[in-house]
Amino acid sequence: MPMKSDDIKAAQLWTKSKEDLVKQVDELKNELTNLRVQKIVGGNNTKLTKIHDVRKSVARTLTIINAKQRQQLRLFYKTKKYMPLDLRAKKTRAIRRRLTKHEASLKTEKEKKKNIYFPQRKYAIKVR
Repeated sequence: MPMKSDDIKAAQLWTKSKEDLVKQVDELKNELTNLRVQKIVGGNNTKLTKIHDVRKSVARTLTIINAKQRQQLRLFYKTKKYMPLDLRAKKTRAIRRRLTKHEASLKTEKEKKKNIYFPQRKYAIKVR
């Protein structure tokens, strides 16, 4: 029994397992091929408008499958040292190349010695 394509909502798809989603995509694709055959044979207009709905339902289901897969990959790479480029935060090129807060706060040996031997002087200003 193929699913009715007009009652597929993204919120319902999130609760389903990957196997169910893949099975649903196959059913929708079969329904789509049947509708295309009917279009060629000369079906009525209600069938033709349903092609649009079925295509959108296939896209919606595939989007949920891909989003779930990316979610699982993010969890897998969370503890790893490196993350694949497509899972990293996009931001801008300049921000990605900027020093991290830790790197920016580091001081060279020369700078450390200079701060020890020549510390910032404290001045008291006399008020008249």
